[in-house]
Amino acid sequence: MKWLLGNWQQVWELTVAHLVLSLPAILLALLIAVPIGRLAFRRPRFGGPLLSVATLAYAIPALPLLIIIPALIGVPLRSWQNMVAALTIYGVALLVRTAADAFASVDPTLRDAAIAVGTSRAGLFWRVDLPLAIPVLISGVRVVTVSTISLVTIGALIGVPSLGSLLTDGFQRGIAGEVWTGVIATVLLAVILDGLVLGIGRLLTPWTRRQSTLARGGAA
Repeated sequence: MKWLLGNWQQVWELTVAHLVLSLPAILLALLIAVPIGRLAFRRPRFGGPLLSVATLAYAIPALPLLIIIPALIGVPLRSWQNMVAALTIYGVALLVRTAADAFASVDPTLRDAAIAVGTSRAGLFWRVDLPLAIPVLISGVRVVTVSTISLVTIGALIGVPSLGSLLTDGFQRGIAGEVWTGVIATVLLAVILDGLVLGIGRLLTPWTRRQSTLARGGAA
């Protein structure tokens, strides 16, 4: 606590830098993984290979990936673009299978009913499939969020500032307070963002709260 009180401004700046790297990667992962997951659900012939590729992508070690990406897309090694690209790859790898499962969880009778009343293909996605898939999707986004917040710390090993910088600097200079501050701040940030994602999920799915209330009423 003594170290934190004397260096709170540095911790705050690194927390903001941590968020600047994390949030775009989480959003990009969501935007990329949902269409791929839907394609995997609707076209199982292509879906199997897509899900396998996603699983393999998550198995790539972080440090080699951070070195490969600059060579592929031409960005500096110590740039935020490199970190966001790597984090997005891991996020997509985690979320694609969950997205496919989310669309598979939608009751097919509801989908058939929507088609029977003349709902277009686009309407079927926006009004039926996506809203009903949100509860499962949110569970995947929570995993991606916590994973991304944790993975950002690896960027400190190649010189990209984040809360991970407190870990590397603290180890190098033997300052335990700095290391613990980095660990606790990273965990707290993950918990806060996880709670925000959970809250957003509840706002987007008010019917799940009503179902829970009815279930509790029935049990009573």
